[in-house]
Amino acid sequence: MGATAYVAPYAHLPGGLARDVLVEVAAGRITAVTPGATPPPGAVRLDGVVLPGLANAHSHAFHRALRGRTAHVGGDFWSWRTAMYAVAADLDPDRYLRLATAVYAEMALAGITCVGEFHYLHDDPDGRPYGAPGAMGDALVEAARRVGIRITLLDTLYLTAGVDGAPLTGVQRRFRGGGLDGWRQRAAAPAPAHARRAAAVHSVRAVPAALLPEVAAAVPGGPLHVHLSEQPAENEACLAAHGRTPAALLDAHGLLGPDTTAVHATHLTPADVALLGASRTGVCLCPTTERELADGIGPGRALADAGATLSLGSDSHTVLDLFAEARGVEEHERLATGRRGHFDPAALLAAATAGHAACGWPDAGAIAAGRRADLVAVRLDSPRTAGVDPAAILAAATAADVTATVCDGRLLDRAGLSAALAAQWTGGTA
Repeated sequence: MGATAYVAPYAHLPGGLARDVLVEVAAGRITAVTPGATPPPGAVRLDGVVLPGLANAHSHAFHRALRGRTAHVGGDFWSWRTAMYAVAADLDPDRYLRLATAVYAEMALAGITCVGEFHYLHDDPDGRPYGAPGAMGDALVEAARRVGIRITLLDTLYLTAGVDGAPLTGVQRRFRGGGLDGWRQRAAAPAPAHARRAAAVHSVRAVPAALLPEVAAAVPGGPLHVHLSEQPAENEACLAAHGRTPAALLDAHGLLGPDTTAVHATHLTPADVALLGASRTGVCLCPTTERELADGIGPGRALADAGATLSLGSDSHTVLDLFAEARGVEEHERLATGRRGHFDPAALLAAATAGHAACGWPDAGAIAAGRRADLVAVRLDSPRTAGVDPAAILAAATAADVTATVCDGRLLDRAGLSAALAAQWTGGTA
């Protein structure tokens, strides 16, 4: 990849908003950032305000097939899960490749340059391994390559149906993936340049406590992601079985720390918050999904104050918009406290980019020399953004206001991305 220069009227740099910024790129890396620059001949202009590439730290690609199909249905998380399982039962590697390509194309159009895919659809619908045991995960990695974004395949260990050790039945049988040994083998498989292989524990419901020390031994240095306290029922079952909350159980087995990301972390005790903060465990918040599934409001401000690094995920893809997720972090705090102003624009942008490091790409997420050249241009003249202070663009913009996405120095083809979306969804197919 040759040298390229991008120029923007505004850009969010580590020190704040800057004017007339020249970003020079070579071999996918930023080599220089110059505010107040005169554009050189041939520079690619990115209009509006430019942000670092956004990171979606928590995705279940197949959930996208449910968009608009369950929103009007009553019930709770557990009844919604029944509909989700019906989709999970109907995918094979070829169908998953097509679906994931469309999902990741939508992400790229929304300014997302890296996705953490929390993947547990390992076996066929009858619970039998495919000829290539990682075929479903390989489809996700290939989908990201086709789109042009990076992926961390968070290969997920899922062995039991509940904290009581109940066996997997029905569609859950395809989640087992050869058990602990299969999980280890897939994690050790090589990955192409745009991908990382990392580990996940679905939840304390899905992995017996007796195996958690083996999990800790298998993932030194992480990343490790885990659903944590998404539902009160999970907490109650864990307390009944182990006399500890899920956070305390993970801590007792050495699974908390800066290489771990706890996803959701909605129903935490004050002691849980202190544990996550003191251990510098990351927390991925998914505000839109929490609202869609009536899960609750997580203690985002308390977690950040305790020392946890916040990242963002779109999870079930009810919408695919990291701007909305960032606003949701602040809006949830307002609803919970009756006060405004819990996170400033810089903190929300930090959350929208922290997923790069959480997914094992610590060299991305900032417009600075030496970093991966990920850039997102957001228009300042749409009905939503006209008149908005460029320093506070996250307060108003949506994914629809993104006009250009650069990943590892490459300007992505928006027409091609739109065509990938149309190929999947024309006619309402899933």
